[in-house]
Amino acid sequence: MSPRSFRAAMAAAGLLTLAACGTTPATMMAESPTFGARTESRDALRGLPAPAQRLDVAVFNFQDQTGQHRPNENFAEYSFAVTQGGASILINALRDAGGANRWFHVLERNRLADLLQERQIIRANRAEHLGADGQPLPPLAPLRNAGIMLTGGIIGYDSNVLTGGAGASFLGIGGSTEYRRDNVSVYLRAVSIASGEVLVSVTADKTIYSVALQGLANRYVGWNKLLQIEGGVTTNEPRQLAVRQAIEKAVHGMILDGADKGYWRFADEAQGRAMIEDYLATRDGEVPAVVSAEAPQSGPGTTSGTRQDGRS
Repeated sequence: MSPRSFRAAMAAAGLLTLAACGTTPATMMAESPTFGARTESRDALRGLPAPAQRLDVAVFNFQDQTGQHRPNENFAEYSFAVTQGGASILINALRDAGGANRWFHVLERNRLADLLQERQIIRANRAEHLGADGQPLPPLAPLRNAGIMLTGGIIGYDSNVLTGGAGASFLGIGGSTEYRRDNVSVYLRAVSIASGEVLVSVTADKTIYSVALQGLANRYVGWNKLLQIEGGVTTNEPRQLAVRQAIEKAVHGMILDGADKGYWRFADEAQGRAMIEDYLATRDGEVPAVVSAEAPQSGPGTTSGTRQDGRS
């Protein structure tokens, strides 16, 4: 066998191997389930210093307000462009804030009707039955109330913000790449339940990249025999992960913004001030010369008898 024929045979064997991989059952490539991906925004959120006092917050809803469906250039797509589980992501981000030094007591309000219905069942059972000692069962404890309501939503999803590509070939061998950038935006507001005042409002953006790489080779193995080899891979950044990172960034910014305005405080004021200045420098491009006033003793997240808008 001539060297040229040998190379052609090896190339053909490689193609047959790729084809065999394509027919392999999907279970051969299955992976075990994992916990949520560790992201830089989550690490920053968990790394926040401890608060002077935990805040009682309620999340009723965090909706997709874009009204957009998944972009598709070939046919009508009725799937939504972004996740509809924004409230669940926000609640999880609030639970992560501060890590072991949790910033929030997060109260369930997203499924309030289900919660109230279950409490009604418990009340009915306690009214109709006696305890083990034959005495009436104690009444159900009241629900904990919040001082702050967190609201907002996913307010923008822009597809094909930036597209492009490049490619080159020489003597029948070449490759190309194409990419696309989308953008998702979220708004988050902290509202005083006592006064209805919007205490803090922040926005966060996250880019979403899709990249395609393709390579090809054309080679004559005979005077009338053309060998053609193609390969490629496409990677799409998960939209759900991008929304999660944007929400985590918004929660991080809300905590620092509220601390700068004096609505709540860090336990270590010096460490908190350093983080606030870094946040302001990133957000505004410069560190302000004037710092905010000292935070009040009782903030909007407490349930004491003081005002819930951060003023005593």
